[in-house]
Amino acid sequence: MPRFAANLSMMFGEIPFLDRFAAARSAGFEAVEFLFPYEHPASDIAARLKDNGLAQVLFNAPPGDWSRGERGMAALPGRQAEFRDAIRKALDYAATLECPRLHVMAGLAPAGVAQDTLTATYGANLAWAAEECAKIGVKPVIEPINHRDIPGFFLNTTDQAAAIIAAVGPEKLGMQFDLYHCQITEGDIVKRVERHLPLIAHMQVADNPGRNEPGTGEVNWPFVFEAIDGLGYRGWIGCEYRPRGDTLAGLGWFAPYRA
Repeated sequence: MPRFAANLSMMFGEIPFLDRFAAARSAGFEAVEFLFPYEHPASDIAARLKDNGLAQVLFNAPPGDWSRGERGMAALPGRQAEFRDAIRKALDYAATLECPRLHVMAGLAPAGVAQDTLTATYGANLAWAAEECAKIGVKPVIEPINHRDIPGFFLNTTDQAAAIIAAVGPEKLGMQFDLYHCQITEGDIVKRVERHLPLIAHMQVADNPGRNEPGTGEVNWPFVFEAIDGLGYRGWIGCEYRPRGDTLAGLGWFAPYRA
């Protein structure tokens, strides 16, 4: 049966962030993910995880200046020192939270910079990050993001991600396969999961259009989840969606999978 993790950056927005851990557990989730933990001490988050019997399964490394539109630094020439500081900070949190996966965002492709230069920078930064992550048993992951939600994002397709992972080493770097992004950019999501399954270390889900909960858009989610389970995926699926209304009211889709 698929295992779902509540994304606390998007779900349970009706209550303060640190209170969302208890809300997720009450709703039947056994694991959580979120975008960024850095506004809160790692010890405070770790306490909420422990108090509620939750596993932390993913969060993002610092992306640069998010408020100014930055969406990662891994592929950006000239940002290597800042990138390394960001990974070190993220790994401090990962160690405290006992989190096994770290999402490393590629960033927006700068105008006028050759694709080969961006690819070389990306590969070198990811190889360094993978070595640092391995020291504490963390696996970094990269996520193709659709061209509509984040125009100009360097990494767009699952095949592009697979090529980068092959260059760095599948044992060192994994794919964060977001079914919402894939549906927009590529479609044929079950076949793409099947194609890339050996590389997939984490999945995420939201319906399309709207990025709302499963069952609100065009995808036949019971079929998709059954197919993914049948393919043998045993990792977590993060619920990175925006509830159309109250989070609990929109959890009908989750009832068959509730712990």
